[in-house]
Amino acid sequence: MLLSEGNQSITPTFILLGFSEYPELQVPLFLVFLSIYTVTVVGNLGMIIIIKVNSKLHTVMYFFLSHLSFVDFCFSTVVTPKLLENLIVEDRTISFSGCIAQFCFACLFGVAETFMLAAMAYDRFVAVCSPLLYAVAMSPKRCALLVAGSYSWGVMCSMTLTYFLLALSYCKSSTINNFICDHSVIVSVSCSDPYISQMLCSIIAIFNEASSLLIILMSYMFIFITVMGMPSASGRWKTFSTCASHLTAISIFHGTILFLFCIPNPKTSWLTVKVTSVFYTVVIPMLNPLIYSLRNKEVKNTFTRLVFTKPLCHST
Repeated sequence: MLLSEGNQSITPTFILLGFSEYPELQVPLFLVFLSIYTVTVVGNLGMIIIIKVNSKLHTVMYFFLSHLSFVDFCFSTVVTPKLLENLIVEDRTISFSGCIAQFCFACLFGVAETFMLAAMAYDRFVAVCSPLLYAVAMSPKRCALLVAGSYSWGVMCSMTLTYFLLALSYCKSSTINNFICDHSVIVSVSCSDPYISQMLCSIIAIFNEASSLLIILMSYMFIFITVMGMPSASGRWKTFSTCASHLTAISIFHGTILFLFCIPNPKTSWLTVKVTSVFYTVVIPMLNPLIYSLRNKEVKNTFTRLVFTKPLCHST
């Protein structure tokens, strides 16, 4: 956004402080985050490739998981490279357009992941509670609509919030006490009244969290009732184990979001906000492929074949 001062136009620039108050930790943090990002890229892209090449994984659950891996890869890629750059360079400025673009894409993929996890919970509900109707209830068309809906709602939320951020006025240069351009820090450096933008962001965030959690909790409530009614203990254990990976992923994801919501005053808890934001934007995208792969024998076997099996050479 351009600001007018007399006959001159000013392009705002922001300074991302990140973890600059801890200069002795810059290199160690860079190495840690670089390692995490490497695992994130390899893990999520590897998961997509494994699901693609193994026909046994061409199921509804892994269809959703492949899109979850794609969202995690994109989400991490929007945030982590700039974080790594700011840890090794003295110039921590980011252009206004770059800051807005980072928020826009981070919001898109964050919202998409929220409802992707909810769609996966619904899939588990149908599989456990209505197995005879599973093929109809989770048809390829419906699964595609659920995924498309997650992306579309992410785009809508992102575009709406970005529009209202662009409607605000900003000073020529502002300091952001974070490593990421999220909504709260952008409006905090605005020179105009951000009430409408803040209120809209709160409404969207509460709606997304409440609606996705409602879907997840209702799905797993019915799953729990159905499983507890099974006569076989081994059957109950097998069913619970198929849901364990997804339960772990949603517990970490939504637990982190709820913890951020519960911080009473971010201005007095910036270190807590930063650490939690790192976990939300950098660590969780790395954990998801690990959670799903470590508990799945078919994924591990496919990975082993891809990495360690030498291609057959035909002698002439």
